[in-house]
Amino acid sequence: MVGLAASRVGPDQRGKAIFWGIAGAVLLRLMFAGFITQIFSIVGLTLAGGLLLLWVCWKMYRDLRGRHVGFHAGKEPPGPPMSRSRAVVQMVVADVSMSLDNVLAVAGAARDSILVLIVGLTVSVSLMAVASNLVVRLLGRFPWIAWLGLAIVVAVALDMVWRGLHELEPRLLR
Repeated sequence: MVGLAASRVGPDQRGKAIFWGIAGAVLLRLMFAGFITQIFSIVGLTLAGGLLLLWVCWKMYRDLRGRHVGFHAGKEPPGPPMSRSRAVVQMVVADVSMSLDNVLAVAGAARDSILVLIVGLTVSVSLMAVASNLVVRLLGRFPWIAWLGLAIVVAVALDMVWRGLHELEPRLLR
């Protein structure tokens, strides 16, 4: 998600957008890890996160479609590139649901081990930082990868909605 949003920022602002997007992701993961015991008890959180991620996907789709409609191959998309602040907001909003899912998975594996939780979250954020720069370069060479990325994020969102609905089902059928 970070790489996809950063690819729509001007090259002079891209590094700062990636930095602030990752900084936001780190803060969200730390915040979620701090509240993880309470989060595990909230039924329907996966559904809400999936719905939030679908909203982000819709916005990404509109941005991608706007970039590809009405211009010929080899020309730049019409209009100015996305601002750094807008890209950072998009990264952080998308990361809210993805961070929550990630932190829940890491915390579930860590159980009561703070060390395993810290190592898991550190590996997660490190991989995101490395992958963001790689994705930005790939998107510059192969714009169709943005559509593939969007499809993957939609699949993750739909999976979260599906799992969230199944979490709620026993409570709704009472």
